[in-house]
Amino acid sequence: MYIDISKINFGYDKNQLVLNDCTTGIEKGEIVAILGKSGSGKSTLLRILSGLEIPSNGEITIDNEIMVSNHHFVEPNKRQIGMVFQDYALFPHLNIMQNIQYGLIKKTKIEREKIALEMLDLISLNEKNTKYPHELSGGQQQRVALARALAPNPKMLLLDEPFSNLDKDLRKQIRQDLKRIMNKQNMSCIFATHDYEDAKDIANRILYLEDGKIVKIEKNI
Repeated sequence: MYIDISKINFGYDKNQLVLNDCTTGIEKGEIVAILGKSGSGKSTLLRILSGLEIPSNGEITIDNEIMVSNHHFVEPNKRQIGMVFQDYALFPHLNIMQNIQYGLIKKTKIEREKIALEMLDLISLNEKNTKYPHELSGGQQQRVALARALAPNPKMLLLDEPFSNLDKDLRKQIRQDLKRIMNKQNMSCIFATHDYEDAKDIANRILYLEDGKIVKIEKNI
């Protein structure tokens, strides 16, 4: 398995676990949806994968490298994981080109511009490169957030309720855009959602999370 999640336990309260022996695996290039009600542990699992939370027990490896275990912890900025938050978290004072380049501080100026232009082409927003987030539609902002997460070429991508702020018609279009982009990049992706249609339209597999445990796995052909 490219990503191996083994017996992860976590609780914000010592007396109540949010994740309880959560275990699963993800192949390279696979898109996996974590489906569950609010409070089931979806966002918490993504935060643990990204390094924003530390589990009380368990192990996660990505590409045979241990990210976290009982004796080891890799800092978030060293995990090579991209994350798109529910509110997109774009910087309002930076234009689209600058937002996409934000995580490329170790690259030269020429390299940053080249990568950003490639990402703009990928999300079909070349003509918006000098616009600011408030000048874009919700769907366009979503694509920019995705491009910014993909720009550093991460090992995997995490999305937390990526379509919750979009109306029905726009959700459908963005789901198609996301699937196209992820398949083109051949990147492993995990996204949390409470909407079955989101999961059905995009994911190769759907993991049902309930009370901190994966209770069912559905292949999506």
